[in-house]
Amino acid sequence: MDLALLRTFVTVHRAGSFTRAAALLGLSQPAVTSQIRTLERQLGRPLFLRQARGVTPTSIGDELAHKAAPHLDALVEIAETGLDDDSSLRTLHLAGPPEFTAERALPALTELTGEDGQGFALRASFGNAEETLEGLSAGHHDLAICTARPRGALLTATALCDEEHVLVAAPRWAEQIGAGQPDGKPEPALEQVPVVEVHESLPLVSRYWASVFDSRPAAPGTVVVPDLRAVLACAVAGAGLAVLPRYLCAAALERGDVVALHEPAVPPLRTYFLVVRTGTLAMPHIARAHEWLQRAAADWC
Repeated sequence: MDLALLRTFVTVHRAGSFTRAAALLGLSQPAVTSQIRTLERQLGRPLFLRQARGVTPTSIGDELAHKAAPHLDALVEIAETGLDDDSSLRTLHLAGPPEFTAERALPALTELTGEDGQGFALRASFGNAEETLEGLSAGHHDLAICTARPRGALLTATALCDEEHVLVAAPRWAEQIGAGQPDGKPEPALEQVPVVEVHESLPLVSRYWASVFDSRPAAPGTVVVPDLRAVLACAVAGAGLAVLPRYLCAAALERGDVVALHEPAVPPLRTYFLVVRTGTLAMPHIARAHEWLQRAAADWC
């Protein structure tokens, strides 16, 4: 059986789409369709059911993927390990949220860059979870960090770490409403404090209110900026309250630039995931970055 046909088949199986598989393989969609039809003729069985959006594997297709994929990944690993002997650096394309990527991931991964025979060049891009996963699925990135666990067989996610969310504001707001509110419903004074957020929908504040107070925030966003570091700067300047990951505001809390307005017994958490296209951990530079970030994350929690 032609290994090229199996490679195309496994890519389609993981991608769930001829179009997406074609982009990942660098082939035209008709070429991918032709290869799958050839393989189906050789096997005498249909491998996929064509649908309006993508394809669904048949039971035979699932069985073949289960048997073939590990061996194809092993062949890729052998080939990529051989490439590592080349003097040129491999390039790792990383994507993730701007704040976490800049503050956590990039400082850790820069230790792996350089010409030590095992290092790699690093290219990073920022985006929200949807943008990041779409770019990873399309082959634009090698490794992604996001707060959403992807569905389907194309992408494989590994829990990286949890971040604690803290409700903070400048000291003058804490003095006005009283810091350290007890668990339960938010005090009326708290509902009157302006809100600083990353989006008009108030994603972090709404999640905090739902988790801690079992309600929705009453105040709309007064300042909306698409970067949590800017949210922190505005909160320090007295623009209003904000919900921020503790790692990002820990230094400001220690200095007294902001204070915690609430100390719930169980603080809200958000999980970050490391995501790759299934099978690409056979590539040494991706596997090394993946493992390195997991080790580094042990000190982040």
